[in-house]
Amino acid sequence: MKPSEAHNLKDPELIERLRQAKEEHFGLRFQHATGELENTSSVGAARRDIARLLTVAKERGIDV
Repeated sequence: MKPSEAHNLKDPELIERLRQAKEEHFGLRFQHATGELENTSSVGAARRDIARLLTVAKERGIDV
């Protein structure tokens, strides 16, 4: 997700996307721990997406 995409989301969409990103990150961490994950860089990308979404939420004053 690009920063401009995160800024263009409406508040309910932002919260939903953040929830989805956290679930995706959990799944990737689980796959990495069990050795099933081939592309390990996706874990870092998921973390960056969460950070971007949290930054936008805090800028808007949304307490997540």
